[in-house]
Amino acid sequence: MAVSRALRRLLRVLTIEEEQCRLALESALGELRLFEHALSATTQQARSGRRLVVASAQSGELPDRLAGIEETHAADRRAAVLALRIAEALSNSDALRQVFLAKRVDRRQAETLMSEAEAKEAVITARRTQQGLDDWYLNRLHASRTSRARESPTD
Repeated sequence: MAVSRALRRLLRVLTIEEEQCRLALESALGELRLFEHALSATTQQARSGRRLVVASAQSGELPDRLAGIEETHAADRRAAVLALRIAEALSNSDALRQVFLAKRVDRRQAETLMSEAEAKEAVITARRTQQGLDDWYLNRLHASRTSRARESPTD
């Protein structure tokens, strides 16, 4: 009795589903890293705007001061939007991680079932093989005794 085709097919499907979930999780984590990198760049932009404001205060250049203030405000607005997107991406990646881990558990359970079925099949096959060897030996022993019995009584 071989391991059922349905179980093998189930394991193959679960493996594919796990791989798809892993790829979706990696994609979500990549998106999260992009948002975090953008937030870091936005922080640098705000810092640059503040430096421009300080430099213009020392030089007295009003256009530089206004540009620095606007750059700081734009960076703050972008940071607020990115903070929302980062929170969303974190939530999404957490949900995808949970789905991925659930799929992994399902696949491992199917692998365990399959390995147990294969082990059971191996034990049955070994028993059958041993039974066949035992039968062969007994038949050979019986045949040799029968042939000796035929030869002895006639003397």
